[in-house]
This record gives sequence, C-alpha cells and structure tokens, in this order.
Amino acid sequence: MVERGSGVAVWRQIGELLAEDIRKKLYAPGERLPTEPELAAKFSVNRHTIRRAMSELEQGGLVRIEQGRGTFVQEHAIDYAIGRRTRFSENLLNQGVLGHIEVIGCQSLRAADIARHLELPRTAPLLRVQSLGKAENRCIDVSDHYIDENRFPDFADRLRTLRSISRAYAHYGVTDYTRKWSRITAILPSVEVARLLSQPKTRPILQVESLNVDSDGTPLQYSLTRFGGDSVQLVIANDTA
Repeated sequence: MVERGSGVAVWRQIGELLAEDIRKKLYAPGERLPTEPELAAKFSVNRHTIRRAMSELEQGGLVRIEQGRGTFVQEHAIDYAIGRRTRFSENLLNQGVLGHIEVIGCQSLRAADIARHLELPRTAPLLRVQSLGKAENRCIDVSDHYIDENRFPDFADRLRTLRSISRAYAHYGVTDYTRKWSRITAILPSVEVARLLSQPKTRPILQVESLNVDSDGTPLQYSLTRFGGDSVQLVIANDTA
C-alpha cells in the first residue's frame, strides 16, 4: 500500500490513503480512526510516521485529535445563521440537529466597559454566564454572556435547567429579543477554549461579539461567542422580520 523510494514521503502517502478512505465514507463523520499502534502495524511503519500523517490530516481539517481519546473524523460544518433573530437551537434544528446550551460557570462582577454596552451605570452588578453550545454531544461554541444581575437574578440556574436562552428569558417575561449588532473576528483560541472545542490552539476560531435587545430596544445581553472554525460556517442573514 505504501511505496518506499517513490519520491513521496511515506507519511504523506499514508495521509493520502486515509484521506481517500474518509472521502469514500469508509470512516463516518465523528467516528474514531484506528489507534496509532494499529495504523503503524497496518502500514509497517513506526508511530512517529503515523503521528506526522495524522497531524497533516488535522491541519487539512479532515480529522480532529483529542488528547487521551484518539483521532476522530471531523464532522461536517454547520451553517449558523446570524441575523436579526439569532437562535441557537432553531439554527441547529433547521438542519436536523438537536442543540442545547450547557452552563459551565457563573460569576457576579462589575465591569464598566461591559456595563456601557448594556447602558447600565459603571458599577452596576453584572452576571457573566459561561456556556457551551452543544450540537447533539458535540461542542461547537464556547460563550460568555453578560447580563444585568438585578433584572435577571438566578439567570444561570434557569439556563442550566431549561438549556435554552430563549426559554430562560421567557421565565422573566421577555418573550422576544433581537440582535442589534454582531462583530465577527478570526482569532487564535486560548488554551482552555481550544480544549473545550477539541481543537489545536494553533487553529483559528471565529469570535462573534454581539448585543441583543428586548422588544423595547433595551440592551439585554452582551456576548462573546467562540465558534470552532471547522465545525461552523457563519451565514449572515439579511432578515428584516
């Protein structure tokens, strides 16, 4: 299967063979590939050669390497619409994927720059709710949501239970809200964000800074959401509804 002395590096030949298997759907999206020892035995090479081939496949976006778990075929990117009404679960459901929000942390704080976005006094108490956006069991975003703690006490507990930002707001009587603006930037992730997204810290992510307002136009939520660059394609929706 591998031709030595052909002028093409052995690791590259192995990478091309595995890439062809992935394209032929011999390994399904999300499926774990054979282990390094198994592939080394299959191709009669050492584990370093396999590791080099896997690294190239990862850089090409065909696989993701999860420390301690193995190498998995990268799932297809999800089209995530950003428009006037941006809803996480609805975005995924429109593509036949079940999604939910998982709360991983909550802190009370005061931050003048964020209070300014929310049109609150500089010293107003804020809640920072940290969450993961899950598509089935796959994490596609890591978010920090900042809200008025006085207006939405115990918001993190509601979100933790309901697993939907829209349903959590409905608990407080906010039945609808819209996106006032979004700012999209390509950045390198922190070590922690890369770990949560199961991707290398050297691979860029898409960060969306945004502000949502309620039906009266009052700022509701300032957010920083980091999407895995290989798992999500951001689609700008020109909606007016």
